[in-house]
Amino acid sequence: MSSYTIKETMATKDEVQNDPLLQASESDGHEEFNGASFTGAVLNLATAIIGAGIMALPATMKILGLVPGIVMILLMAFLTDKTIDFLLSFSGVGNARRSYGGLMEDSFGKTGRIVLQVAVLVTNIGVLIVYMIIIGDVLEGMLEGWFGESWWDKRSIVLLFTTLCVFAPLASFKRIDTLRFTSALSLVLAVVFLVITAGIVVTKFYRGGLMKPRLFPNVTDLSSVWKLFTVVPVLVNAYICHSNVHNIQNELEDSIQIKAVVRSALVMSSSVYVMTSLFGYLLFGESTLDDVLANFDTDLKIPFGPVLSEAVRLSYAAHLMLVFPVIFYPLRVNLDGLLFPTATPSLTTSNMRFGSITAGLIAVIFVGANFIPSIWDAFQLTGATTSVCIGFIFPAAVILKDRHNRATKMDKTIAIFVIVLAVFSSAVAIYSDAYALVKKNKSTFPM
Repeated sequence: MSSYTIKETMATKDEVQNDPLLQASESDGHEEFNGASFTGAVLNLATAIIGAGIMALPATMKILGLVPGIVMILLMAFLTDKTIDFLLSFSGVGNARRSYGGLMEDSFGKTGRIVLQVAVLVTNIGVLIVYMIIIGDVLEGMLEGWFGESWWDKRSIVLLFTTLCVFAPLASFKRIDTLRFTSALSLVLAVVFLVITAGIVVTKFYRGGLMKPRLFPNVTDLSSVWKLFTVVPVLVNAYICHSNVHNIQNELEDSIQIKAVVRSALVMSSSVYVMTSLFGYLLFGESTLDDVLANFDTDLKIPFGPVLSEAVRLSYAAHLMLVFPVIFYPLRVNLDGLLFPTATPSLTTSNMRFGSITAGLIAVIFVGANFIPSIWDAFQLTGATTSVCIGFIFPAAVILKDRHNRATKMDKTIAIFVIVLAVFSSAVAIYSDAYALVKKNKSTFPM
């Protein structure tokens, strides 16, 4: 463990076990359950990390080049590990509940908790709407290609069926540990995408169809320098899992294992990210799009290319279906904490509260996926703000506040670096996205 001793952690654990008041509060609104396995926790956390962000990573290689791109993926994994370590090491200290919201309230008062909860709501609702849009587009296109155009292959009908048969049942589980089997399957599907992509790269290599990749960025002017920083919010989004960590920790049979769980999940995710970025960029080169899935709509120019493209899209859509409930879980917890901060009984004990919040959130996400035409533009802007706050700025701010005088000089140095990197890169990304949006609107509606 870091500078915080095992003795202190074990003492905290003993206090929780012997104090019913601490037992009631540590789950942050959830009934006490301590039976989750290490493997199940790793699978759930890795699934929370590997979502839609996997498709944006090959484009970061196009901007940075192979060498800096791989270095940045590993650096972001290290910084993610440090920021999560900040949250875990400072949670449960003093009067803080063992939750992200409890830590923010302990450090910055009620306002800090509310700001975090709103950020989680904005981020997770946006992410899940995007998931639904991707799933709807993929399934609609495949069904239309297989069976021809019909009333039942429209995106709204496809999403209604998927919501009722997949999303709603999976989102109704009261413990995140219950999702460990679907999380394992989602990771298998991510590996399927990776294996297919790698196979296509090897095939095209032997057929002489690969272009030589750039090892380093192509910096020609000041604007190309600024563009390098736009990859930081993308990578932060790719590793965002901070709102899931305490939920997983509170269900672990041995909560001390949580840091090993985090590191195992990050190693697994980083490996998938590096290989996906590498093979995706090798395959499409300078033609790599911001969402590499769109590249698979083109002719791959290999035997069985259309079949492989369909397999990639289908495996990815199925992967996102199974990621959905893992991202939905902290969304429900934080909305309950925002609306009913002092409510009893706990969320999982109150069937009325649990059911109404679950149904309401699914309805909002479904409506958003079907009736918000410009969600991608909004998500680009919020991704550079709320996600960066949840993943980097808030944990670093807790360290710099250091209400209980536990942070080391190294902790504070890393915290300052994280905040400076996050604020600067987010500002550049927001300006870049806003400028691109204005430029696109001008071209669409000329004066």
